[in-house]
Amino acid sequence: MVEPANEKSQHKLWSLITPVNPASTWGPLIFIFAVSATKEAWDDYNRYLSDKKANEKEVWVVKQGIKKLIQSQDIRVGNIVWLRENDEVPCDLVLIGTSDPQGVCYVEGVIECPGPDKDIRRFDGNLRNETKLGMTRGIPEPKLTAVDAMIDKLTGAIFVFQIVVVIVLGTAGNVWKDTEARKVSLDLVKSLYAKFIDWDYEMIDPETDTPSHATNTAISEDLAQVEYILTDKTGTLTENRMIFRRCCIGGIFYGNETGDALKDVGLLNAITSGSPDVIRFLTVMAVCNTVIPAKSKAGAILYKAQSQDEEALVHAAAQLHMVLVNKNASILEIKFNGSVLQYEILETLEFTSDRKRMSVVVKDCHSGNISLLSKGADEAILPYAHAGQQTRTFVEAVEQYSQLGLRTLCLAWREVEEDEYQEWSLMFKEASSTLIDREWRIAEVCQRLEHDLKVLGVTAIEDRLQDGVPETIETLRKAGINFWMLTGDKQNTAIQIALSCNFISPEPKGQLLSIDGKTEDEVCRSLERVLLTMRITTSEPKDVAFVVDGWALEIALKHYRKAFTELAILSRTAICCRVTPSQKAQLVELLKSCDYRTLAIGDGGNDVRMIQKADIGVGISGREGLQAARAADYSIGSLSGTSLFNSVSLMAYNVFYTSIPVLVSTIDKDLSEGTVMQHPQILFYCQAGRLLNPSTFAGWFGRSLFHAIVAFVISIHVYAYEKSEMEEVSMVALSGCIWLQAFVVALETNSFTVFQHLAIWGNLVAFYIINWIFSAIPSSGMYTIMFRLCSQPSYWITMFLIVAAGMGPIVALKYFRYTYRASKINILQQAERMGGPILSLGTIEPQPRAIEKDVAPLSITQPRSRSPVYEPLLSDSPNTRRSFGSGTPFDFFQSPSRLSSIYSRNCKDN
Repeated sequence: MVEPANEKSQHKLWSLITPVNPASTWGPLIFIFAVSATKEAWDDYNRYLSDKKANEKEVWVVKQGIKKLIQSQDIRVGNIVWLRENDEVPCDLVLIGTSDPQGVCYVEGVIECPGPDKDIRRFDGNLRNETKLGMTRGIPEPKLTAVDAMIDKLTGAIFVFQIVVVIVLGTAGNVWKDTEARKVSLDLVKSLYAKFIDWDYEMIDPETDTPSHATNTAISEDLAQVEYILTDKTGTLTENRMIFRRCCIGGIFYGNETGDALKDVGLLNAITSGSPDVIRFLTVMAVCNTVIPAKSKAGAILYKAQSQDEEALVHAAAQLHMVLVNKNASILEIKFNGSVLQYEILETLEFTSDRKRMSVVVKDCHSGNISLLSKGADEAILPYAHAGQQTRTFVEAVEQYSQLGLRTLCLAWREVEEDEYQEWSLMFKEASSTLIDREWRIAEVCQRLEHDLKVLGVTAIEDRLQDGVPETIETLRKAGINFWMLTGDKQNTAIQIALSCNFISPEPKGQLLSIDGKTEDEVCRSLERVLLTMRITTSEPKDVAFVVDGWALEIALKHYRKAFTELAILSRTAICCRVTPSQKAQLVELLKSCDYRTLAIGDGGNDVRMIQKADIGVGISGREGLQAARAADYSIGSLSGTSLFNSVSLMAYNVFYTSIPVLVSTIDKDLSEGTVMQHPQILFYCQAGRLLNPSTFAGWFGRSLFHAIVAFVISIHVYAYEKSEMEEVSMVALSGCIWLQAFVVALETNSFTVFQHLAIWGNLVAFYIINWIFSAIPSSGMYTIMFRLCSQPSYWITMFLIVAAGMGPIVALKYFRYTYRASKINILQQAERMGGPILSLGTIEPQPRAIEKDVAPLSITQPRSRSPVYEPLLSDSPNTRRSFGSGTPFDFFQSPSRLSSIYSRNCKDN
């Protein structure tokens, strides 16, 4: 019988609100917290091992003229660190010198110091060394899965319910305990799922033997709920292995027939015959770069380059007999057909994202002539050609190569008079040493020299797609996953790559809309036009996508964010070109604000911020380093003042009986892999909370409440007739719950294995073994109870009645749903069991998203009259008009760079 509250108050946690033994409350809580803490500690321990490995790397330091090896963590301020080629920099260092004759070392830093003064004994300075990739990395944010977010909401509702229960019945302690008991299983399941990713041998890179790894063990289940994948292009969709394929020199196309200009007989003959344009073209390829040549132990020449494009150009020039062999201080040596050419590098005009080109001023050591050699994007070279040169052929070459998905660069040169160079050099040195608007001043001075160029030709470099990319994207699209490409490449190249990998569909199945403009008005009109087309075509069976560049994106996110948000909701596909790392992160945040689950994937340091911002971040260990991989992820209610169950049974129920079947259910499969691959659209059901939502939770909560009531009511009625004690009634009710649990798990299991049977029926057997053991202990509070119950036929009759009454309605509802209201998943499950074919699943639509109420539709305004500044640039000829799909044709400028130049000058004048 139940003991009075005042007889064993020493066994109570808080006597006013709970009557149970403290062990039954603190035991499960301690176990739960221990499991969660162990999981977090394991993650921290792995991070500690990673840090320890980095800190214990040995590096050379020089002390008193002697080199010695020490660990990275032992480096102190003032140590002289000696690094060899390709050594990892262990800490922030100040460069004293290098073995390179030019003292070249690519580092970035800011030195703050006062102006010159008379006090020669004092110097106050400050050195800041922050790389651009480090500054864009940001602070990692904690991530929450859709399951966790849903559980948080449900927990909030439960908490309110608990408050009511506390006020009305004073049972908050039991409810809290049972709620927390659920969490231990979830944490263990998360860890198991993460280990499955680590153990998946099919996710090992065969080239580098690099396995997959789940750094974050808390968000694995979110992988099945991803609705948007935001991906980088170079190194992610493509291999980031640049190969020189074609070129156009002096209006002649090379490599079009063979697909490889390096084997084109016409080009090889032009080199042999000494064609001036071809020789200058190859000279620009070999000289206009920041590549450093080095010799291997075998004597072969190796090239160290900042970019894969430059390395590809220098390699191609070497294969065409224009070999860069040495850079000694400012002297550069070229071997061409047995002769040695020497050039003195006078100035280097570095590449910037605004100028989109780089140039070098060189002096021929033999003739003394000074030349300017330039390479860059077509919009940064062709508009600056000298007035008498026709560039139409080069425009056609760029267009043709872009249509093939090749990366293009234009090469040009011009002679520079000695007087012109000396005058310009003074201005360049002054601009390079200024402390105010240095970058703008340098760009202005560079433009004074980069004009009247003689365009030599166009190079085309291939960056091949990764294996299986088109098939993968097509399969994921069928599963309802949308794709956005975020790249720093030019628009034409990105579009062609998107077409080749099934990212966007060609006409007439698909339609690509363009958002462009350099001013707010232009971007607004373009955005209005695209939105109108999107609204019209949403009801049509047509794949509509949009493309936007970084400039227009900046204006749209700043001034027209609500309209752009509506566009993001309407569009399944987007191509964002020339975007910065911070813009990539902004786009991820925009989609997350629409309540979409996002996955970001990339391979470079410029993708780190995007990866950290997404719900799931996937990093690739590629040719761009490990920054992205290191930043990526890859962890209920009794209603009275008297406890129905004894403390031991209550603790065992919360910790073991309800945990083991759930843990083993991690290897259960709703559908086989083959079925999912045949019908990937079935993954729509994983998105937007279709499988886990408040209604689902309410259904399971109602089912559990129904089973508890059935077990308790039948136990009370049968054993009240038997006039048994309350301890026996509670054990009968608990036994009924265990039996019901076994049948529920068995009913919901789709793929039975030995482990499932052991977990379900073995758990049931273990319940009796454990309780028989405790029933043999006089001090357990269960002495002889289980022996007496199992010897009574009424106990087993009660178990049968509880299972029949509890499972009967559940089985009937399940049969009705499978027969008359079967879901797509149910149809596939039945087909797997019967072995029959599936002719069609019909249409599975994605979960609709409601547009925010305060997003006002844009009014479509009449375009303003053309500004006199832009009037000469517009053309109505057929060659300058293009239609992206069946929408309204868009006007394209004959020379977008002229518009940019005039716009820049106009802004400057104003």
